[in-house]
Amino acid sequence: MSACPRAGCGGTIEDGFCDTCGLEPPAGSQPGSLGPATSSTGFSAPTNVSWSTPVDSSASRPARGSARASSRNMLGRGVIDVPSVPRRDPREAVLTDPQVPENKRFCSACGAKVGRGRDEKPGRVEGFCPQCGHGFSFTPKLAPGEVVQDQYEVLGCLAHGGLGWIYLAADHRVADRWVVLKGLLDTGDADAMAAAIAETKFLAQVEHPSIVRIYNFVEHRGTGYIVMEYVGGTSLKDMMKQLREQGEPTACLPITQAIAYTLEILPALGHLHGSGLVYCDFKPDNAIQVEDQLKLIDLGAVRHITDQTSAIYGTSGYQAPEIGKELPSPVSDVYTVGRALAVMTFPFDFHHAYRETLPPPEEVPLLAQFESFHRLLLRATHADPDQRFGSAEEMRDQLEGVFREVAATVDGQPRAGTSTEFTAERRTFGVPGAPEPGEVAAALPVPRVDLTDPGAGFLAALAESDPEALVEELSDAPVQSVEIKLRLARAQIDAGKPADARKTLNTTKLGIGDWRAEWYRGLAAVAEGKPHQARQSFETVYDLAPGEVAPKLAIAACAEGSGETGDADRYYRTVWRTDRTFISAAFGLARALLEKGNRVEAVDVLESVPETSSNYLAAQLAAIQARTGASALSEEDLVTAGERLSRLDLDEHRRALASRDLLTAALDWVGGNANGGGNGSVLGCRLSEPDLRKGLETWYLRLARQATGRRDRIALVDQANRIRPRTWF
Repeated sequence: MSACPRAGCGGTIEDGFCDTCGLEPPAGSQPGSLGPATSSTGFSAPTNVSWSTPVDSSASRPARGSARASSRNMLGRGVIDVPSVPRRDPREAVLTDPQVPENKRFCSACGAKVGRGRDEKPGRVEGFCPQCGHGFSFTPKLAPGEVVQDQYEVLGCLAHGGLGWIYLAADHRVADRWVVLKGLLDTGDADAMAAAIAETKFLAQVEHPSIVRIYNFVEHRGTGYIVMEYVGGTSLKDMMKQLREQGEPTACLPITQAIAYTLEILPALGHLHGSGLVYCDFKPDNAIQVEDQLKLIDLGAVRHITDQTSAIYGTSGYQAPEIGKELPSPVSDVYTVGRALAVMTFPFDFHHAYRETLPPPEEVPLLAQFESFHRLLLRATHADPDQRFGSAEEMRDQLEGVFREVAATVDGQPRAGTSTEFTAERRTFGVPGAPEPGEVAAALPVPRVDLTDPGAGFLAALAESDPEALVEELSDAPVQSVEIKLRLARAQIDAGKPADARKTLNTTKLGIGDWRAEWYRGLAAVAEGKPHQARQSFETVYDLAPGEVAPKLAIAACAEGSGETGDADRYYRTVWRTDRTFISAAFGLARALLEKGNRVEAVDVLESVPETSSNYLAAQLAAIQARTGASALSEEDLVTAGERLSRLDLDEHRRALASRDLLTAALDWVGGNANGGGNGSVLGCRLSEPDLRKGLETWYLRLARQATGRRDRIALVDQANRIRPRTWF
């Protein structure tokens, strides 16, 4: 052990990582090692952990929406630009002096330290493990120029892994393409070697653009080798190392870039899971970027989901805590992805203090800043496998939503997306002012119908829109499936019967991780005017679906209803900053800002409502009202408001009302101005009392002509007479 060389740390390097800061020592120091090395090519050897007692495989539970076909997009998915990594000449990656440092020497059978020096004498490069007696050798078995199977000419070593050296070779039978030879088994037992090759030939059937290709399996002088595609880029782990070597000892990848990489990995893992395989050992070492593509490499730990006898490979700090009691499964792969994403985005001691947990947001500003990202990591790395995302596809869907939210936060540019789980807003709430509970309940999005549900066809044929009639029709549906009951609960809420909706939901049985009943419980509580109770339900949905916009909008509305202006601001802001199709968030955020006295930002928010929205004019009029409704009004506010109002395409009645209100505000400002007015003009009226009174008289008379009732018309004419300029005649 040695002292951590990082300034101000004071920790001790143990097994290759600091017991205080949790990081590897900087390049050039003398670290220990937790496990075998990873080379610049990204090929790594995981820690071999096996158990002799067979246990049942933990299968992936089905998840709604996870059957959607995966489609591969470019890195960044059109949301951000990911820097390209140049393709590396493989000859430059060959080691000139292939040696395994002593602190990287471990027994491939039990993981014990081997080949270590004593009394200033170097350690042995060949011998037997003192703990289990298994033989070890850290010398290359293939020499440059050696030809394997009359086909693969070895150029040299690229790296050392848990099963021996990894070699670069030229395939003389296929256009001299570059390939990698990776040791499969080092034994003189021909039958054992043949069995090992047979057990791993399934890897050659794995074909996915983000997974390294396996070309062949060969035997040479008693050792089996996997022949695979050469990927000449940079591993994600090496990217982080490069950043730290540039003077930032705790540097990690930018959060958007790390998420972009993860979004490329998840479909690859989903492909393996769909083929009945599990990867087992995902970590930043095992993904390489080359140009604008990411590749999942090192398939040495891949195994069948039902395999109960083979050794299990994993890496401390990444491996799911249930491994050892249960076999690897798709959800244990999800765990490794969540851990790797955390390691890529913020520094923490993931080997010791937080080996199976995450640090709190109080210790990691990034988690405090990006709440949805934090919740996604918490679900992906939950200690209980049943509480994680049910599949790689489900995690990908939620991570895509988090990706858009984080990217929008980073650069301020909204990034709307289509949810696979929720509909859009059914209507906009809170346009004229603070919304009523029933208005919110009727406007919030609702979960999309699962088209595989037995009742989906019945729901598609429904033509009735009256809530009471819908309740009756759904109660008599020929099949009382989950979707029928959820739709019945929604109709009961719309009909003003939230108590009945809760009874319906209590009899609806959903699978683990299915949050739809909780969403409708939240809507029922909103309709009853119980925002605190409703928020608890929506928070549960947020935990399970952190990439969805709908729960954040619902929480914002509950916070506003409870008088929690700060939370209302935060969640309305998150929604609006991410997706400008949720117009309710703009009006809600503006109300929260005005409540806090931030008139300028409230105006900016309302003016940012897109012209394509049906509420565009309402938002612009609300912005004008917010601009001129404060006590600290300026001449510039009035002039700007007049200019904006003049440009709006309004019907005569709305224009008359808005003009009257604006000129009234201007007249009040002139009356309170010590100078008696201003130099500018509003709606063609100079900022003087006579001009403004004459303008107001005109607009009151226009309103009177538009009035449909005699009493209203007389009242408006009287008001015009009272406001008109005073004269001698």
